[in-house]
Amino acid sequence: MDRLPSIEQAEAYLSEAGRLNPGKWVDHSGYVARAAQAIGREHPDIDAGKAYALGLIHDVGRRVGMRHIVEGYKLLNEEGFPDAARICLTHSFPGKVVAFDFPKWDCSEGECTLVRNFLSETDYNAYDRLLQLGDALGTAAGYCLMEKRMIDAAIRHAGEWDASQQFAKWTATFSIKEEMEKAIGCSIYQLLPGVVETTFEFSPGRIDS
Repeated sequence: MDRLPSIEQAEAYLSEAGRLNPGKWVDHSGYVARAAQAIGREHPDIDAGKAYALGLIHDVGRRVGMRHIVEGYKLLNEEGFPDAARICLTHSFPGKVVAFDFPKWDCSEGECTLVRNFLSETDYNAYDRLLQLGDALGTAAGYCLMEKRMIDAAIRHAGEWDASQQFAKWTATFSIKEEMEKAIGCSIYQLLPGVVETTFEFSPGRIDS
């Protein structure tokens, strides 16, 4: 993972994207970045600074709306950061499970094919898996249990996802959690301050991103 933006560049990309499309997703990106950084500090094969930068830009394609995984991938490739661009795609597909109902997704047939081909041809690395995990931990209000984030997302996107594929995606994410915890020697939740409060004490509507 050498062709990455610096932390300062990643912050600038996120700031610009937030200006173009303000929303809770910006705060979500910050928490995903800090979760990735905290886990990365304990992981023998991950650079925490790189993990933080990738967390900041994983959703940067939201600058133009929900077709964010493709737009982020295109943007960062054009900027010369292919190792960051891949995260924009891979973070949404733990286990390479395509849970989106593509006919309801605002991408062209060619873009859908691009996503499917990229996933089939790409071997996930530790950073791909870390950001897939981080995306399931960071909300707009803070860190929360993965189950809470997953159910919230399922409710918000009801009708867009195939249920069996969604369950497979969740299973893949929990497998990543187990893998990461084995590598760092502790529960990921020990590294995330406020996870209890955010999970059990927030007001409805605060965690969506």
